[in-house]
Amino acid sequence: MSSTLLEVTRAAHEDVERLERLIVKDLQNEPPTGKDRLYQSHRVRNNIDTIIATTEKLIEMYEDKDNARKDEIAALGGQTATGINVFSAFYDRLKEIREYHRKHPAARVVDANEEYELKEELVVEFSGEEALGRYLDLHELFSQYINSKFGAKIEYSAYLDVFSQPHNIPWKLKSTRQFSEYMENLLEYLIYFFQRTEPLQDLDRIFSKVEAEFEEQWADGQVQGWQKQGQENEADPAQHAVIDLDYYSTVEELMEVGPEKLKEALAALGLKTGGTVLQRAERLFLTKHTPLEKLDKKHFAKGSRRPEQNGSTAVPQDINSLKHVALMESKMKKLCDLLSKTTEQTKENVVKKQALTYEEMEQEREEEETQVDTESDEEDQQIYNPLKLPMGWDGKPIPYWLYKLHGLGQEFKCEICGNYSYWGRRAFERHFKEWRHQHGMRCLGIPNTKNFNEITNIEEAQELWGKIRERQGVNKWRPDLEEEYEDKEGNIYNKKTYTDLQRQGLI
Repeated sequence: MSSTLLEVTRAAHEDVERLERLIVKDLQNEPPTGKDRLYQSHRVRNNIDTIIATTEKLIEMYEDKDNARKDEIAALGGQTATGINVFSAFYDRLKEIREYHRKHPAARVVDANEEYELKEELVVEFSGEEALGRYLDLHELFSQYINSKFGAKIEYSAYLDVFSQPHNIPWKLKSTRQFSEYMENLLEYLIYFFQRTEPLQDLDRIFSKVEAEFEEQWADGQVQGWQKQGQENEADPAQHAVIDLDYYSTVEELMEVGPEKLKEALAALGLKTGGTVLQRAERLFLTKHTPLEKLDKKHFAKGSRRPEQNGSTAVPQDINSLKHVALMESKMKKLCDLLSKTTEQTKENVVKKQALTYEEMEQEREEEETQVDTESDEEDQQIYNPLKLPMGWDGKPIPYWLYKLHGLGQEFKCEICGNYSYWGRRAFERHFKEWRHQHGMRCLGIPNTKNFNEITNIEEAQELWGKIRERQGVNKWRPDLEEEYEDKEGNIYNKKTYTDLQRQGLI
């Protein structure tokens, strides 16, 4: 039956619906570990890609460019070249279906094993340094960086801080082919790593936003590290000199730079590089106030092209190529922002590994692998607790001997706490200082003192409080007779006498 176009269409719709249900069911399960989360994301990504491919085939079928679908629908209605014959069309189709299922008996199985698909672990390639996407592996790019002219001799841990900051590299060094190749390799690795660790992210949409923002900033000359003065300097070769002449007011000051740097600056401008240090400095100092096109021909080296001969045709080509490099920088910075947490973890891991030996690193790696396996196994298993013992700090039932030692099988009820049950003598004694018992005593209007320890009945607590108040009445302090007052002359009176005299105006 799958040989017909309509059956193929129906089967395609069924596959799409089945994959959608599978994606929903998979995302409803919270992965316990990072490894399971990674596999889940890749399973969902593969299902989404399959849905997209199947949907594209369905669109082609519905467009029906070869009229195959239209002819098959007409054949179902019994339309033939001689006329309409419904019964012959029905029996021809029935014969075709029987013949198909006789040749393909396995086609009758429709239900797929969804449980197997939900637990399927796809093959995702990671290097040992990446540790299933937890860390970045930039060693090859680090080697390329430190062996280049635009790089610096730094440690790998320091490189993790600077690789996401290409805007700090001088504009002249970034215009080389070596930097362009390095940026291509770095961007390619970050894209590949991001696709492996975050397969559900739409990288094309992210890059489209980056390109739109980049075009606006490039038109305004606001791209970080690629401001417009770089393009203006391209048209004026004198500004490309290694030496900035604005810092020097005389030829003698310029001579202090040294012969080698003077030679490099003259060669960059196409001028003669020979002569003494004084002659080189004088020749270079001429370019501070005189444009290159107005200099005498004798100052230019043989075979070098004059600025007016170069023309302006080469400048737009260089700008376009540098614009491509600047766009790669913008994309790389966006990926670095998305992978900032992974970069921080990589830095911490590199610093930690510097203090460990090879044996310690191997042991730590084995412990991490076994820990991940045990965590997943423990969560899959149900806790066996037939005696209903209390749970310990590790989420497992405490030992039975500890249960008997603390008397956790004994129940103590407190009427003051609202008939709340406390299991074990220790918990019962401790509850007299807790908020529940204190709140109950406060509601009864009784102070929660040591006198009321071990009393859980409301009536007993009220009787004891009455006896305490009667006992306190014998030795009760009487302020009218015992409280003392002193007048201006220093005479001492009790409170009653003092108030009587004060009312009579004698004090």
